[in-house]
Amino acid sequence: MMDTVSNADPSSAASTTPPAPEARDTDAPGGGLWAILGPVRWTIRLAMAMAGVGMVCAVAAVAALAAMLECLGGGQVTILASTSTWDAWAFGALAAGLICASVLLRTVSFVISHLGAFRLEQTLRTDLTAHLARVPLGTIITAGTGTLTKTLQDDVKSLHAFVADSTPLFGRNYTAPVVTLALLVLIEWRLALVALAVFILGMAAMRLAMRDYATLRRRYDAARAAIQAAVIEFVQAMPVVRLFDGGSASFGRYNAALLAFREIFRSWIVISGTAGRMALAVLSPMPTLLAVSAVGVVLHAQGVVGFPTLVAVLMLSTGVADALIPLMWMNEFIRKARAGALRIQDLLAVPPLPEPRGSDTPRDASVVFDAVRFRYPDRADTAVCDVSFTAAPGTVTAVVGPSGAGKSTVARLIPRFWDVDEGAVRVGGVDVRDCDPDVLMRHVSFVFQDTFLFHDSIANNIRLARPEATQDEVEAAARAAQAHDFITALPDGYDTVAGDRGARLSGGQRQRITLARAILRDAPVLVLDEATAFADPENEALIVTALATLMRGKTTIVIAHRLSTIRDADQIVVLDQGRIAECGRHDTLVAADGLYARLWRTHEAAQGWTLRTEATETPS
Repeated sequence: MMDTVSNADPSSAASTTPPAPEARDTDAPGGGLWAILGPVRWTIRLAMAMAGVGMVCAVAAVAALAAMLECLGGGQVTILASTSTWDAWAFGALAAGLICASVLLRTVSFVISHLGAFRLEQTLRTDLTAHLARVPLGTIITAGTGTLTKTLQDDVKSLHAFVADSTPLFGRNYTAPVVTLALLVLIEWRLALVALAVFILGMAAMRLAMRDYATLRRRYDAARAAIQAAVIEFVQAMPVVRLFDGGSASFGRYNAALLAFREIFRSWIVISGTAGRMALAVLSPMPTLLAVSAVGVVLHAQGVVGFPTLVAVLMLSTGVADALIPLMWMNEFIRKARAGALRIQDLLAVPPLPEPRGSDTPRDASVVFDAVRFRYPDRADTAVCDVSFTAAPGTVTAVVGPSGAGKSTVARLIPRFWDVDEGAVRVGGVDVRDCDPDVLMRHVSFVFQDTFLFHDSIANNIRLARPEATQDEVEAAARAAQAHDFITALPDGYDTVAGDRGARLSGGQRQRITLARAILRDAPVLVLDEATAFADPENEALIVTALATLMRGKTTIVIAHRLSTIRDADQIVVLDQGRIAECGRHDTLVAADGLYARLWRTHEAAQGWTLRTEATETPS
């Protein structure tokens, strides 16, 4: 494993970055959800079937109770559409048995769905982490931790909740209206038609309420995201806001987002709110009870319907519409699950890094760029073009140039963050595409500007470079990195937990622990992305001392922003717009009066810049 210590999030993402599924129609049939549920499809079907059969038992129990009432009333048992010789006790026992069966099946359905959800979660996380281990490192950095964390955690969790909780509900709530209506027809078809009429009215209101749901939901989500972004910007920028514009500009953006959200919410209420409330009112038990009772009383007065039958119909009819109310709310679960499924599919669809074309091992510590051309997948322009240079073993090569010249791209092509489009990058005489990734990473250490420490002990953070390292080896690396003294001064020494991303340590301390990690790795090729860029003078001196130890005897590629740090480099490669403009030692390049000389003069001018005040005499 390479000594990667950065967690940078570039503002521009490559096309291999998983796109936002909200940009697509997540409400389309299927929506990718059923495909991602492949490992547990039969588990879902079984859970739904168990829940559905449990609902059938519950409805049948109501029919058995109605038959028991008829027996107690001395009438003929017509509930089951045939004359029965059973007595009230028999029907009561049947009802009790059906209720027990319903509870048991519902419990079993719950257990099956949750077991399936845990299995799906394990499968998805295993597949996602295994796939991430094969995608280019550049893609992972470009995607950013927020996107990957949302997919690995939130989206997988939403699918877990969908399978665990929603599938039994689907089984019960789709079965209940059908079975209940069928039984009502068998018991008393006239009252069944009344219940059906109320049900159809409620369905019509529900359809009216959901007619523009997909469009309105997307607008709602976009407006809500705009508010959240405006709030975050306003809070994070508070010092700047208070000092410069008094909050007028940033608060204006927040207020505009809030007004847009209010208008969208108001339009949703106008379009769907009335119909939605009507649907909820009609599908509640009371309208069905009133309608069935009114017609039932008339039929009972005419002697067409017996009292036990009327009671049975009243007990059953409320379940026809009532079962559909949860289905209205479950649309939101389905929408979230589909969006999560699409993000997971997008991540799994990112092309992995091609397998090595061979199994060669680097023969030495040389680094060669041979007519390298590379373009980021989402950009039209070429990032580096026809770049060729050789870093001999044990030498220091500095790569400099204006912002955007391609310096970091060159550095990240060495450990194969991406594959080049043309040409070749060779380490030890071996094309990095022909080298096993583990072998390549043992030959290359990479130290970024931005450090990353795990929420673990300082010793384990250093030991990440070589997990089998002893405590003495860890401490020796820390001494070489000028970190031992401050580590031993901490309350728990090397057992001190660094905190989330090393939050309990200063920037300079984190950088020195990162260097200790690289020293412990002791790879023959070292790539440095200006390790002193953000250090204060005291920490910079310590880091420079540590770097001198780290670089000793290694082939070092330095991405330089402070030109003073690379005066003694064996060669300096000057990039301009992705091409090599100049190459040579410091004195030679300064004498050539080219791009490097201009950069050097700018650097010297900046070094000599100070704040000055004009002294004025004050009249006495």
